[in-house]
Amino acid sequence: MRALAKEWWNKAEDDLYSAGLLLRAGEIPMPGNSCFHSQQCAEKYLKGFLTEYEVDFPRTHQLMVLVELCTAIDPSFGEISRLARRLEGYAVSVRYPGVAIGVDAAEKALQTASNIRDFVRSKLD
Repeated sequence: MRALAKEWWNKAEDDLYSAGLLLRAGEIPMPGNSCFHSQQCAEKYLKGFLTEYEVDFPRTHQLMVLVELCTAIDPSFGEISRLARRLEGYAVSVRYPGVAIGVDAAEKALQTASNIRDFVRSKLD
């Protein structure tokens, strides 16, 4: 695996770990912040995959754009479109006032990020 792709994946693992901590480790769960890190995990795994195949990608938080680029390399990435769509809004909106995320939604986001992680890793492991 290319060193830069591995760096993307290492950062993604940090985000997945952070999402779990923010949701479960403190006295008060922080579901919005957990959702942000779940989205970031998925984003970085997709960017790592693209980096491994030397595919340029735009500077974006839009998971669907990244999934489409991955699908051009491996059509089975279409299978995770639905999962990526679930996380799409968590990159920005949850960091601002007016958006409240419940613990159940954050748990689903964490599981979704984990599923995307497993899928992408299976393509290069």
